[in-house]
Amino acid sequence: MPKTRTHARQRWPVAVLGIFALTGFLFVAASVSSGGADLRPAGGDAASLLQERSRRIDDRRKDARELRSDIDALSSSGSGSALDAVLERVKSLEKPTGLTSVEGPGMRVTLTDAPRSVDAPGIDPNLLVVHQQDIQAFVNALWAGGAEAMTLQGQRLISTTGIKCVGNTVVLDGVPYSPPYIIEAIGDTTAMDTSLQTSPETITYANYSRDPRYQVGLKVETLDLVKAKAYAGSVGLTYARATG
Repeated sequence: MPKTRTHARQRWPVAVLGIFALTGFLFVAASVSSGGADLRPAGGDAASLLQERSRRIDDRRKDARELRSDIDALSSSGSGSALDAVLERVKSLEKPTGLTSVEGPGMRVTLTDAPRSVDAPGIDPNLLVVHQQDIQAFVNALWAGGAEAMTLQGQRLISTTGIKCVGNTVVLDGVPYSPPYIIEAIGDTTAMDTSLQTSPETITYANYSRDPRYQVGLKVETLDLVKAKAYAGSVGLTYARATG
């Protein structure tokens, strides 16, 4: 019996050492996997993640606007007739390309998914949500109606802006947004409203919004003042090239 107890005492430190080694390995593996961050951070639901990503990108865009202002200030401090001509040309193109803030009378269009309570038998669920083509239809109609400037979810739209559907969200210049989708346009409100009333695509969506089976949301408002901040994203073009 004493001999048996002696062997037990000898094995106990080895077992403890093995447990500590295994625990340390698990901690190191978790740290490497998470990159030093929490593997399941608080507020990890989709809506919170979208809001956080949008906030971060808004901060980056603010930084980009400040840097662009610094660059403009440095450029204007140069001299020479050729440089002055180029700077004047660039300045004249800023407004039509969306690089300056604009405000004035305009319109707001709000598009929303159908309420979750809508569950009509035999109806495709895709008809109960707002899609990229729906947003694009209203954007195109407002441009056709003479809109001078436009925003979607508060972000300035320019000629190269891409609007994409990814799952149940819409991605604008790489930033995901969830409904309601708010489009604001500055310009002649009468002309823009006429364009909305006569566009085949917007008419189709309006018909769905009035149908009790679908109930997708549509609200069109005329506003005395709409503000559109300057576009702060990249204006460079990326496109495919033919090879061979």
